Amino acid sequence: MKKTKNRWLIAASAVGIHISIGSVYAWSNFTNPLIEEFGWTSKQVQFTFSLAILFLGLSAAFLGHFVEKHGPRKAGLLAAAFFGAGILGSGLAVSLGSLPLLYITYGVLGGIGLGVGYIAPVSTLVKWFPDRRGLATGLAIMGFGFAAAISSPIMDSLIKSVGTANTFYILGAAYFIIMTLSSLYLERPPVDWAPKGFKEKTESGKVKVKKDLSQLTANEAIKTSRFYYLWIMLFINVTCGIAILSAAKPLAEESIGLSTAEAAALVGVLGLFNGFGRIAWASISDYIGRPNTYTIFFATQIVLFMLLPHTKEAFLFQVMLAVVYTMYGGGFASIPAFIGDMFGTKQLGAIHGYILTAWAAAGLAGPMFAAWMKDTTGSYGTSLTFFSGLFVVALVVSILIRRDIHRLRKQNEANESLAG
Repeated sequence: MKKTKNRWLIAASAVGIHISIGSVYAWSNFTNPLIEEFGWTSKQVQFTFSLAILFLGLSAAFLGHFVEKHGPRKAGLLAAAFFGAGILGSGLAVSLGSLPLLYITYGVLGGIGLGVGYIAPVSTLVKWFPDRRGLATGLAIMGFGFAAAISSPIMDSLIKSVGTANTFYILGAAYFIIMTLSSLYLERPPVDWAPKGFKEKTESGKVKVKKDLSQLTANEAIKTSRFYYLWIMLFINVTCGIAILSAAKPLAEESIGLSTAEAAALVGVLGLFNGFGRIAWASISDYIGRPNTYTIFFATQIVLFMLLPHTKEAFLFQVMLAVVYTMYGGGFASIPAFIGDMFGTKQLGAIHGYILTAWAAAGLAGPMFAAWMKDTTGSYGTSLTFFSGLFVVALVVSILIRRDIHRLRKQNEANESLAG
């Protein structure tokens, strides 16, 4: 008999992949060195990052079916190949001083590796942790959130000691090795597998596990209204969150008068709340349910985004920003488990890929809108008031999805009683 793998090592492998690809959030370390070396504008350099996030969403959507068909190991190795080649190729682009080549390597190749690498381990973890879906996905996606804090000082040190091109070469090789080794351990659990004692506990009634509302393929899922409810909820949470992430430093200077150095330090600390929020909220969602978790996100952020522009008390301002950061990260970490609840695990990776197009769209919309509002009104405060209004829309959608869930549950109960 084939020995079943350790699910906690599967989770550790997922973290290994996410810590590697999550380094994309430390891109700003390369901004000034590239500007100084080649005279490129800030906008030209920043577009590399935007392109990577765009291709993350596109590849997650188009290659979700690849993950389902070929399994997490092959998908992880594909991600390692693309992401590793993208970072190594970025070194070549810098050596040649070619901005278009940097767009192709880091933006396109790296972005494809990002998308496949993001969904491959997450959809597998949901199957290994039927008892703790939120915790499992939160663990991996926490790795993505913390990656910038881990890789940022390493990048900074390497750029100063060996130069920008060599930094890309070293990181590309390191990420390729970490992602390859992590991918080789990834595997789906055997059919009908459950953790030790789990079946006995559910049968005896000691543990109550809510049945998934349905078991749908990705193409069936996109024909349902609840798919679009989830998409809108993620899009609004990420649009508003990513806008505040991109504007946190100037906002802190503008609102509570922090110096540039103090505001930069605050942004670094807030990054930890983004990471911790992923594991905390995803774990909480296992107990209070995914619909309740998202309703809390939206109701709380309506108030916080309304108050932030008018808060001058430094400590209170920082606490409010920290809460927003936890909910931004928590939205990412809870969505895979929510997808499992709604559509089952039959093609979770492919459905997750489709839903992540909301991230790609939000990654472009949020920062651009916040910057436009700042240029138009001279303040970030106006954009925050607008985002508060967007959260009202998200709250309404979270109520609509509850009605959909309630209707489907009743329908499922009726079908079971007829069959029984």
